[in-house]
Amino acid sequence: MPNEKFREAILKSYTSNLPSIYLGAGICNNEIIAEAKVNLPMRMMNRHGLVTGATGSGKTRTLQLLAEQLSAAGVPVFMPDMKGDLSGMAKEGSVNDKINERVQALGITYTPTAFPVEIYSLSGKLGAQMRATVTEFGPTLLTKILELNDTQSGVLNILFKYADDKNLPIVDFNDLKKVLNYLTEGPGAAEIKSDYGKISSATASTILRKIVALEQQGVDQIFGETSFDIEDLFQKVDGKGVISLLNVADIQSQPAIFSTFMLALLAEIYQRLPEAGDLDKPKLIFFLDEAHLLFKDAPKAFLDQIDQVVRLIRSKGVGIFFCTQLTQDVPPSVLAQLGNRVHHVIRAFTPNDVKALKETIKTFPKSEFYDMEQQFTQLGTGQAFITVLNEKGVPTETVVTHLAPPASFMGPLSDSEYKNQLNQSDLYKKYKDAVDPQSAFEILSERMQKEEEEEAEEKASKAEAPKRTSRKQEKSTLEEVMSSPVAKQVGRELVRGVFGMLFGTTTTRRSSRKRSSIF
Repeated sequence: MPNEKFREAILKSYTSNLPSIYLGAGICNNEIIAEAKVNLPMRMMNRHGLVTGATGSGKTRTLQLLAEQLSAAGVPVFMPDMKGDLSGMAKEGSVNDKINERVQALGITYTPTAFPVEIYSLSGKLGAQMRATVTEFGPTLLTKILELNDTQSGVLNILFKYADDKNLPIVDFNDLKKVLNYLTEGPGAAEIKSDYGKISSATASTILRKIVALEQQGVDQIFGETSFDIEDLFQKVDGKGVISLLNVADIQSQPAIFSTFMLALLAEIYQRLPEAGDLDKPKLIFFLDEAHLLFKDAPKAFLDQIDQVVRLIRSKGVGIFFCTQLTQDVPPSVLAQLGNRVHHVIRAFTPNDVKALKETIKTFPKSEFYDMEQQFTQLGTGQAFITVLNEKGVPTETVVTHLAPPASFMGPLSDSEYKNQLNQSDLYKKYKDAVDPQSAFEILSERMQKEEEEEAEEKASKAEAPKRTSRKQEKSTLEEVMSSPVAKQVGRELVRGVFGMLFGTTTTRRSSRKRSSIF
């Protein structure tokens, strides 16, 4: 029987003796085959993955299903909460007719379960404030956020290089603006000219305007201290991995900011973690929802950094799962590294949709059980085409899967539950208040003040110098006159006259000399 052959093929391809995540059961000839269990070995989750599908196809619930089972296995998870509706993972799910129907079709037991959740925010309004210093962010990621061109990006690199060389910590935008002003119009302009090159006022003004624009959008608070400690992402509670949610519902109009911030976190995780090799379970799984925002209009340097992080971070025991609408949203160099695929329905309403569908099908192993082009457009909500890597690293059979329901609540917490969740969080208290350390702004301000004081003293000294020179010249002239022969003769006559008047000898001596001279 065809279904029996299908069942055997799926069992052979997806059965593992290692810890695995249960995704659901295979579908063949429109029938759910409960015995054809589709599992994802945790050992292969650091080979990264991709979750795609049209709006409303069930991508968010797929992410929730993955996050729950990872947490239950003691693996921490980080994921963005685009609409604020994943916070419900902190409480048990509620049973309803749809869930009962799905679990019966899959032949599984449904146990409502709550999971440990920490909620973060880039604005600080919806969760524990996530921050990073400007220095930690680096010029490449900052270029993406500020939307700088190549010339402006080059100037930004000069600022960072100078700050590194001179031990100037750039913590927030005030520091960055101070360094920019110091090197453009301040005393540092002449200093950097030979070593780094001159910065034009026009370029500096453009960068400054873009920094101010971000400040006006109210997202500049993501830069500062206390910066986020990535060790907080690896926490466990009662043996369960903590699910860290980044609520970005209040800054959805600035997609480049939160997508780039998540990449900054990944880059720091890569730099900080030691090599781990292939583990039976990953240390952390990192979900990047709305991944197309990460790559849209990204400069080459930025794309190169993503490619490098994705390529190398798996050796640190970290897996990355990108979530977006189309496979084509992910650059080919990154797509080639995503071994685990969960593809929900693709709507083929336009010629471009049909083209995207055909390109997506080419990324899957061929299947003898499906007309994939037809099947892709007929998937129901909570169903997906799946292929993953088995424990030997070999791609599994492509299978249409009826996905299992999440065990936690599928929706947001109520306002009171949300506030209570934050109030009970030690991390919310830890990152709530910003710290203003001694950084580039203070250091350069003190330096500029000292230079101004020294310049004022030098000007005052120069103003007094001509007076001292004039007095010296007058004295020198008097000394010169007094040392001449005429002056000496006059002096002697004056002295003689004075002594003659005192002792009455002047006339006698003069007469005597006259007489003597006659003889």
